[in-house]
Amino acid sequence: MKKLLKHISPLAPDDSGACSVLYEMGGITVICDAGGCAGNVCGFDEPRWFEKRSALFSAGLRDMDAILGRDDMLVKKLSLITQQIDAPFTAIVGTPVPAVIATDLKALERMSEKKTGLPCIALKTDGTRLYDYGEEMAYYRLFDKFATDKLPVKKGKLGVIGATPLNTGETDSKVIKSALSDKCGEIVCFGMDSGLDEVIKASECERILVIAPSGIKAAKLLNERFGTPFDAGYPLTDNAPEISGKKVLIVHQQFCANALREHYEKAGCEVTAASFFMMHSDYMREGDIHLTEEDELIELALNGGFDTILADERFKLMLKGFGGEFLDLRHFAVGGRLNKENNDENS
Repeated sequence: MKKLLKHISPLAPDDSGACSVLYEMGGITVICDAGGCAGNVCGFDEPRWFEKRSALFSAGLRDMDAILGRDDMLVKKLSLITQQIDAPFTAIVGTPVPAVIATDLKALERMSEKKTGLPCIALKTDGTRLYDYGEEMAYYRLFDKFATDKLPVKKGKLGVIGATPLNTGETDSKVIKSALSDKCGEIVCFGMDSGLDEVIKASECERILVIAPSGIKAAKLLNERFGTPFDAGYPLTDNAPEISGKKVLIVHQQFCANALREHYEKAGCEVTAASFFMMHSDYMREGDIHLTEEDELIELALNGGFDTILADERFKLMLKGFGGEFLDLRHFAVGGRLNKENNDENS
């Protein structure tokens, strides 16, 4: 059965991805659910919950509210929140509940703006797709709605799109900025140690670096609107394990896998990239694989002739028949482990 997980835990869903992008933007985010999806975000998919405060709420829909589609109740609650928290915008994130009852999120967006007087973005996530789909939607809506003014370009300023814990395993931008510091001047990681003000000033960037596929759509928007050039890359490869002269399979988000491939090809390796998450055709090579179910990864690992596999250790549960070397490559959206946890363990 397609997408049936028999060996690993569920991967981070689209609503978690949307919340990850919005987390540090300074707005009021309401997860349109009865409480379960918000618990999943805060308990499992958002590691910054214990380090940085965010106005993230559950709509707390009761059974009859959901069944009857009482949108007015949600808007009323949101209006009360805005009276207690000073925020520049509000956001409503969809879950399976509004998807099943066909909630008109666009109408909710308009109703909220009218009631609160604040800009609102409603994201049509439904909890059935993966985190990068929600990230892509959130990035695009934020830049489309708020990055509207063309400002003077600041020479050397680099904007980074895709910096979320789900993509990078980092909860702040220090490591990313350190890796890029010798290549540019001012660096802003949109949504990580920065808020909506930097989104508004996005046109100041001399160029954009997209470090995950979920940021490509927003980068293209900025390119079309302001002419801002963008590149795809991933700067966090310094701690990659040493491999030389091997046939290697890398399973991660696409841009991380691509960066590691370039690193290992210099050591004489033959590398294939694979991912359960979105893979843009412009950045795929022949032989790269977009995985849709566990059995595809098992088939690839057992019959692909690989000497080494780099992937989150959660995938090792399904690859017990693999006779080569398995190296752990953490991906928070898969295994829920941060990179710094590894540093703490080794210190």
